[in-house]
Amino acid sequence: MRALVTGGAGFIGSHLVDRLLARGDDVTVLDNFSTGQEEFLADARRSGGLRLIRGDLADPATLAEATADQETVFHFAANADVRRGLENPYRDLEQNTLGTFRVLEAMRASGVRRLVFASTGSVYGEPEVFPTPESCPFPVQTSLYGAAKLAGEALASAYAHGYGFEVVVLRLVSVLGPRYHHGHVIDFCRRLRADPTTIEVLGDGRQRKSYLQVDDAIAAVLLATERSPGPLDIYNVGLDEHCSVDESLSWICERMDLRPRRCYSGGTRGWPGDSPFVLLDTGRIRGLGWRPRWTLRAAIGDTLDYLLANPWLFARGDR
Repeated sequence: MRALVTGGAGFIGSHLVDRLLARGDDVTVLDNFSTGQEEFLADARRSGGLRLIRGDLADPATLAEATADQETVFHFAANADVRRGLENPYRDLEQNTLGTFRVLEAMRASGVRRLVFASTGSVYGEPEVFPTPESCPFPVQTSLYGAAKLAGEALASAYAHGYGFEVVVLRLVSVLGPRYHHGHVIDFCRRLRADPTTIEVLGDGRQRKSYLQVDDAIAAVLLATERSPGPLDIYNVGLDEHCSVDESLSWICERMDLRPRRCYSGGTRGWPGDSPFVLLDTGRIRGLGWRPRWTLRAAIGDTLDYLLANPWLFARGDR
């Protein structure tokens, strides 16, 4: 398969690149390296078969070059900073909605009709049904990130019905594992390294979240890509278990052998738009034969071990 991976130098995208190359696919990566890392593509470059294009989704010429002669586009480029969405609302619109539109238009011009879109469980806002199925009615959107991703889904759906695209949408929970560099595990770890005696917890610590190890996420992406009947298939991807923020922090502290005093900012949310409970119904992707191999606690521990072994990631700052 000839495949383009947008955001292929990022956390999840680089793992997908490695898997595609390992099975013999010809892979093109398009990344502007705003958050992607050269180090994440080191193995891919040594393996051969990788074509790297440094560029931005906002550049039509770059997108035309990247999509030419491709069979499948894996669209993983995105702004994933949910917490700071209200500080710069244009960023979600530009990167997550307009970026998706530009990818779709470049595909249409190049004759590429197969799209695999990395979406998010945040599109459900704060649902009333748990575990939340793909058929759940959408409530009012609570984050700009979720709203922008949902708009991207809607555009992909319209292209599937209007232009004959084959679209697979993966609504992922928060993903953990090696190369992870953004989210609660690195936030807690960074702060504990700076001050092992005290830790600030956003919210009341009782927010409940589901996470997923990156190898399990990539397995779901590839399985859905291969087995989805089309023209538009949407899958939740996550674990059937969840933990509270306090539980996750306890596992992190235990692994680091620390006992800090916890200070809570209060409220049921860590920040505006933060959903206090995330748990997706994954029956549809499991119906294809997908089974996660990592438990939630093991995924958090694996992520922490990677971060502690790669302290250069902490120098990137809280972004």
